Amino acid sequence: MTSTSPTCCHAKTGSGPGYATPLQAMKGPRESLLYVPLIYHKDSSHPDVLATIDADPNSPTFSTVIHRLPMPYLHDELHHSGWNACSSCHDDPTRQRRHLVLPGLSSGRIYLVDTATNPREPSVHKTLEGEEIKSKAGVSYPHTVHCLGSGELMVSCMGDKNGSGQGGFLLLGQDLEIKGRWENEGQTTRYGYDFWYQPRINAMVSSEWGDPNAFKNGFDPSQVEERYGSRLYFWDWRLKKVEQVIDLGQDGLIPLEVRFLHEPSKPFGFVGAALSSSIILFYREEGSSEWKTKKVIQVEPLHVENWALPSMPGLITDLLISLDDRYLYFSNWLQGDVRQYDITDPFNPKLVARVHLGGSVRGPVTVNGQELAPIPRVKDVELQGGPQMIQLSLDGKRLYVTNSLFSSWDKQFYPGLISHGSQLVRLDVDTEKGGLSLNHDFFVDFGAEPDGPALAHEI
Repeated sequence: MTSTSPTCCHAKTGSGPGYATPLQAMKGPRESLLYVPLIYHKDSSHPDVLATIDADPNSPTFSTVIHRLPMPYLHDELHHSGWNACSSCHDDPTRQRRHLVLPGLSSGRIYLVDTATNPREPSVHKTLEGEEIKSKAGVSYPHTVHCLGSGELMVSCMGDKNGSGQGGFLLLGQDLEIKGRWENEGQTTRYGYDFWYQPRINAMVSSEWGDPNAFKNGFDPSQVEERYGSRLYFWDWRLKKVEQVIDLGQDGLIPLEVRFLHEPSKPFGFVGAALSSSIILFYREEGSSEWKTKKVIQVEPLHVENWALPSMPGLITDLLISLDDRYLYFSNWLQGDVRQYDITDPFNPKLVARVHLGGSVRGPVTVNGQELAPIPRVKDVELQGGPQMIQLSLDGKRLYVTNSLFSSWDKQFYPGLISHGSQLVRLDVDTEKGGLSLNHDFFVDFGAEPDGPALAHEI
């Protein structure tokens, strides 16, 4: 996110981290390294690992893990990550992007990893214990990390100090010192998950997964109504308080990833409702302070046999928007495909590409009256699970995909992920007309890790 608003960035003359605008970012250098957290199920005796992967096609170690950084403790469940500084601080030359921030979803710890001293061999710089976070800020289950223009770090959390469902935001300094809560007192939400902010329009939106005591050990459909979320929360960014709550109802069950358009003055964005398998546009009309929503994409369920339920949702678990705001991408973890939509008109997205990368229709599971594409193989390895986390290169031409959602859900829906491990693949993107194709030269198989098969999450 980029803004020239004084509420977001310091007005200084030099150049800080990131880029002045999203379109400038698209002209940035090609990625040469990828950092991917590797998770070991709680039954394992190995700690989670941060893998460094060579993404430079001219390198002799291209498409391989060149370094593994084990975490100091067991059972963190590394999940999402963020940087200590980003384009929100572009106007502040005193800021430098040097640390990757890694929350442990289960342990509540947050690691600060030094990626600047030796980018090919990062190291743990500091560890913030989950118990300290609980005692000083009253939150647990840290999830999304965003850097702020002030230089602080903001982390969404999904649990209270006892681990029960509650949405709140932890505020940290650059060296992980706890500064308290971002939101004003009394502004906690029912549940928590993701958030995105746009200071130029004085807005933030947050979403909700559910009660950690419900989702941490797997998914029980009977608990959806009472223990999972369906709401979006719209915040006054400056006043740090909720100004509007929208319950998305049956169209918006388990709303996870939220994204504003990258153009910082436009009050438009999208949320992916996982269980409802829908993409919902949220927007504010010119001259109005009221947020509205509209379902703009629906992934229809598959009618199946020999599966847990008679119908299989897409289960949209990740989405992103290209930096030029032209394309929306999302993954269907259960049905097994990644889709690309033209969102030039955000009220009427148009499907321009779709590629099948796995999914739950395998083995004895069949679809009534419909033929699906076969599960692909890359370098003679069959892809496990379904596409989950996605990350787009700055220029929009390469989309990286992993296939682990959350270790207990992986074990429930894709036991093969636990025994065979995750993979990282790359889709090549046609940015002119739209299009996705599986690249067979780039492939990382985390089933071959030294400590055994691992689960790969965010890139």
